[in-house]
Amino acid sequence: MVGLVVVSHSSTAADGIAEVAGEMGGETRIEAVGGDGQGGFGTVADDIETAIEDADGGDGVVVLVDLGSAVMNAEVAIEMSDAEAVIADAPVLEGAVNAAVAATSGKSTVESVREQAEAARGVEKL
Repeated sequence: MVGLVVVSHSSTAADGIAEVAGEMGGETRIEAVGGDGQGGFGTVADDIETAIEDADGGDGVVVLVDLGSAVMNAEVAIEMSDAEAVIADAPVLEGAVNAAVAATSGKSTVESVREQAEAARGVEKL
């Protein structure tokens, strides 16, 4: 099964987004990672790498990020990791929910899950 990692500058935001996605994701492994490791805002590549490794069930990982340095640190974490992992260019909450639903399919791949996460860019709320 494809796993998910939610990266936010806020650990509270990452936890909440992962919780919402988890409601739709069944047995999908969803890891939340956020903050600077010292209780502040930011992201840490080593923490993201650990989350990628924890989320990988053998079929790869899709990483959803909030903004700025989260992208850079996720890229570094992916390079450090042995897992197959990609970043989805998607809104983090809506993308995480779409990805979680897509990951429940026995036929899901990293690319199919990323595509569904990225499809959330076009979702209108009104």
